[in-house]
Amino acid sequence: MKIQHLIGITDEIINKSKVHFALGGKERLEPLYAFYRNEFKEWQEGQSNKNFERDYIFSLIYFNRNEWLFAGIYKRIDVVKEEAIFKYQTELLNIAPELIGRLIIKFNKTFRQSYPYLETCINEFSLLEILREKYTISPFPGFEKIKISFEILKSIVSQEEVSWKTALSNVKGIYLISDISNGKLYVGSAYGENAFWNRWSDYSKNGHGGNVELKNILTEKGAEYANNFQFSILETRSMNAPDDEIIRREAFWKEILLTRVFGYNQN
Repeated sequence: MKIQHLIGITDEIINKSKVHFALGGKERLEPLYAFYRNEFKEWQEGQSNKNFERDYIFSLIYFNRNEWLFAGIYKRIDVVKEEAIFKYQTELLNIAPELIGRLIIKFNKTFRQSYPYLETCINEFSLLEILREKYTISPFPGFEKIKISFEILKSIVSQEEVSWKTALSNVKGIYLISDISNGKLYVGSAYGENAFWNRWSDYSKNGHGGNVELKNILTEKGAEYANNFQFSILETRSMNAPDDEIIRREAFWKEILLTRVFGYNQN
C-alpha cells in the first residue's frame, strides 16, 4: 500500500506540501524528544530560514537510520521574523491522527536537503511498521542498564514517567555523569527525600543541578553544552542506608574512576 493511500491525502495536498525531515544536531534525536514532551509543533515552528514556503508541511521525525516517525500534516498559516529566527504559525490537520507517533516510514534519505517537495519523494516512502502504541520513552530498564542523555532525562522528568519516577525515588546511591565530548567524568551522590529522582530533576532544569564545576563549564561553553552529558548509576543502596555511608561511597568512586582510571581528579 502506498503511504499516501494509508494516510489518506489527496494529490492536491501532496503538490502543495513540503516534507520536513526533522533532524536534531549532534545526536539527531532532539525532535523525537520534543515529540515525546508534546512540544514538536513549537520545535518545528522555529526555523533559521524560510523553509516552509508551501501550504502544507508533511512532518517526519528521525527515528533510526532510514526510519522516520510520522508526526502529522500541518497547515502553514503565517511566518514572522524574530531576530535570526523565522517563527511560523501552523495548525495540525485532522489527517490520519491515529497514525501520528505510530507510523514508521522507511526512506533512504541520500540527499542533504531537509525540506524537499513532497511529490519528489513520497513514492519512495514505504511502510516499515505501525507501533501498537504512540511513541513514548521506554519504561525503566533497571538500574544497571541506565545510560541516558540529558535530553532524555529532561523528557523523563517533564513527563514524570511513572516507572522511572518510582524506581529513582526509592533508592539512594552513586551516579555518574559522562561528558561524551571529551571523556571527563563527574561522580555524585543521591540521598534524602526521593533521592535520585530529586537530584536528577535538578539536573534536568539546567544541566548542572547547582554543581559549581558543571555550572562553570556551562557558563563558559553555553547551556547547549549540557547535551554532551550522559547519566548512569554506579550503585544503589536502600533508603534506610545512612547518608554518611552514601557520602563515603561517593568518595570511593571518585578515587577509583577519576584518579586511577582517567587521571582526572574531581573535587
